[in-house]
Amino acid sequence: MTLKSAAMLPLLALAAHGAETTFFAFDDHNIAWQHNLKLTLAAAEKHPANPVLRAGPPGSPDHGHAILYGTVLKQDGIFKMWYLGMHETENKAGQAPGWWRPMCYAESRDGVTWTKPALGLVEFNGGTANNICLIEGGVHSMTRVNDFLSILHEPDDPDPARRYKCAFIAHMPFEEVKGGRSKIGPDERRWGAFITATSADGLRWKVVGDRPVNAGGERFEVSGLYRFGDFYHATGQLISPWSWRADGSSVGRDMLAYRSPDFTTWSKAKARSFIRPGQAANPPVKGQQMHMGAGIWNRGNVILGLHGMWQDAAQPPPKGASWNLGVRIDLGLLVSNDGVHFREPVPGHAVIPRGRDGEWDDIAILQGHAFVNEGDRTLIWYSHWDTGGRLKDMHIGLATLRRDGFGHLSRQVSEEEAHFITSTFEASAIALNVDGITAGAPLTLQLLDHLDRPLEGMTASLDQNGVRVPVTWPRPLPAGKKTALRVHYPANSAARVYAVYVTRGVGS
Repeated sequence: MTLKSAAMLPLLALAAHGAETTFFAFDDHNIAWQHNLKLTLAAAEKHPANPVLRAGPPGSPDHGHAILYGTVLKQDGIFKMWYLGMHETENKAGQAPGWWRPMCYAESRDGVTWTKPALGLVEFNGGTANNICLIEGGVHSMTRVNDFLSILHEPDDPDPARRYKCAFIAHMPFEEVKGGRSKIGPDERRWGAFITATSADGLRWKVVGDRPVNAGGERFEVSGLYRFGDFYHATGQLISPWSWRADGSSVGRDMLAYRSPDFTTWSKAKARSFIRPGQAANPPVKGQQMHMGAGIWNRGNVILGLHGMWQDAAQPPPKGASWNLGVRIDLGLLVSNDGVHFREPVPGHAVIPRGRDGEWDDIAILQGHAFVNEGDRTLIWYSHWDTGGRLKDMHIGLATLRRDGFGHLSRQVSEEEAHFITSTFEASAIALNVDGITAGAPLTLQLLDHLDRPLEGMTASLDQNGVRVPVTWPRPLPAGKKTALRVHYPANSAARVYAVYVTRGVGS
């Protein structure tokens, strides 16, 4: 059964209106109760057309590189990408120190072939026929993007000028930072400033306020922006001496989070969102770090993410070489159930590994907020980082998975039956993302009450495969009642369950 099957269309329509809860196979909070099951995570397939968006020619705003320290959204049938370009010489009105890395914009009909529209918003090299987005407000250096930018679209915001929201890093001179600076960490003569901005159209932006979010606090390299529950959250990277392990000892790059109830006032306190297991060990695993927070996919009830699995070079670089020469990074899977604390379902598993020697993405790869479910596939965009500082092949690529197919649950011991039980929910419809079912070994589904007791007459059989197979029940699911789902694999089952979709209809 394919995604376009007629029987699935009602579920797709409800999902599009945000009425869906997804229980992923790797979410051991929502599928905590398991018998005789094992988790197998997948690696994404890289698109044969990679890199799908390349750095531009000399004189273009993305001549230095095109990297997905950015976001991809699909809106009105168009894939929209916000990414970081780089001009190899400092813009005459540029920030200090370093190169200008403007917010650039691209569009695509299929996610593979991209165009860079002439937006006419920012003068560059004597004209405005370029794809640079406009950022206004604050002191000048607040509008100069230097690193990761994250875009959030909230079409229901009552203020049209705030329907697009953005967070990015600007390296500001200390003398331009209103609100002072913390005594934590060394004086670098510049500020790892966390800046927010809003927009009506995603192309013309205005900085929020006249100072960085972290003015008066520590350095912070913001790399994520999302809303979960009552708060906006901004996650990002820090390193000692601005961040440390729970006992105060030094730590490599880890992920911390700020929060805000209104996108204007942000917490000074930060929460630790993620630290790799090797970093938390005693003693720590040498050279193991996480890089630039996580590329976020907010699925409503749960947040998925990709993080950079940084590993230092085995030997220090030779004198005069880039300080991070030899660093290697693959992308690993994260999941969060509260929007603050993240974990790896299988530590060290690479969802997107760097390329083999000689391939365009063979050194280190970077994550973005760039996930779209399209048909029966999940599309994920990423980019390449040349840690040697030569700007080699710093372009943007595409990888794909089975739709929501990051991992599956299957039987561990082949001679035994298996089952799992989900968290409780209220639902009007249930569907499974599953393959490996055979006619002689269907799955049996049982609806349970909140105390794990079977509901009389609420048993169903599933004998079809697909990315969204509806479950047909003997009667309607109970409205307004908390239930759980028990999925039973018979002893001869080869089934692989990737996700359970729970849909609440209007009035349910």
